[in-house]
Amino acid sequence: MNPVIVLDEVDKIGGDYRGDPSSALLEVLDPAQNHTFRDHYLEVDLDLSRVMFVATANVIDTIPGPLLDRMEIIRLDGYTESEKVSIARNHLLGRQLTRAALREDEVVIDDEALRAIAADYTREAGVRNLEREIGRLLRKLATKLAAGEREAPIVVDATDVREWLGRPRFYFESADRTSVPGVATGLAVTGAGGDVLFVEASVADGPEGLTLTGQLGDVMKESAEIAMSYVRSHAATLQIDPASFSGKRFHLHVPAGAIPKDGPSAGVTITTALVSLLRGEPVRPVVGMTGEVTLQGRVLPIGGLKQKVLAAHRAGLTEVILPARNESDLEDVPEEVRSEMTFHIAATIDDVLTAALTGGSQANDEVQFSAVA
Repeated sequence: MNPVIVLDEVDKIGGDYRGDPSSALLEVLDPAQNHTFRDHYLEVDLDLSRVMFVATANVIDTIPGPLLDRMEIIRLDGYTESEKVSIARNHLLGRQLTRAALREDEVVIDDEALRAIAADYTREAGVRNLEREIGRLLRKLATKLAAGEREAPIVVDATDVREWLGRPRFYFESADRTSVPGVATGLAVTGAGGDVLFVEASVADGPEGLTLTGQLGDVMKESAEIAMSYVRSHAATLQIDPASFSGKRFHLHVPAGAIPKDGPSAGVTITTALVSLLRGEPVRPVVGMTGEVTLQGRVLPIGGLKQKVLAAHRAGLTEVILPARNESDLEDVPEEVRSEMTFHIAATIDDVLTAALTGGSQANDEVQFSAVA
């Protein structure tokens, strides 16, 4: 009996008329039952208690609860930029050189070129697209060598990447998006790791109410309603004219409407976007934020902090606002990322707004890590 069985992508399991795989896995993975698992094909009892099952998933939200309860969860977060360069240098580059029929002495790609590819052409938690881009670059170099248009060795540095791969696909867009009031930068966790999302708010004359767009899930819709209620009920404290709500309809939009978005960590971002709009103050472009807000204005803790901070770092943000109860989670963030960022600890929405709109000079707390922290 093979002692290790890998179950890949268990979050994609579904049940239909042909059967329900999750029910079978429930019996297989339950340590109290799998020592006498009944195999209906062989018609014998098998002892699976000594078998190691390794299951993989991108997200755990879609795994049935009873099945998830029988698993020990080990979270693997995204790579930092330096880790991607190291992986590309030690593993990906050699494999792609072989596939492109190139020798190591024919093409030399320096670390800064690999860093430029990782930052400007992929922006992902893993390295799958990074390997694709390296392969695309090497195939173009191999074509030039085969045609006699270039002589070996071809040296590729950061300035040459654009020549071979075209214009960069990603750039630091937070400064452009948040240059007007009503736009805030939030952080989220997706199946591919952490990601940055923008929340846009606008107001116009019309029947009073709130319009939500961007294919939001139920949790984010509730967050938007809570944020709107908080801003209206605390208008005077927030330095907002209460008359601003009369005869006005507010519209909240999270771009990339074709992508479903949900999760309990967008409350502070939505609240900040609304306050920014009503005050006429743009949100600082270097700030990303995460956390849920209550009707009393308290900031609730969230999950996936490491992935969100790594996403903020990849997107060029230098400051992150996070719930006070998540401060201890910063220990999970790699030291090289912590040393380049400033973290604002927020217990209430007032702390969030102070850091996001006025530069954090009066923020409740501020955490900075030095390179030797």
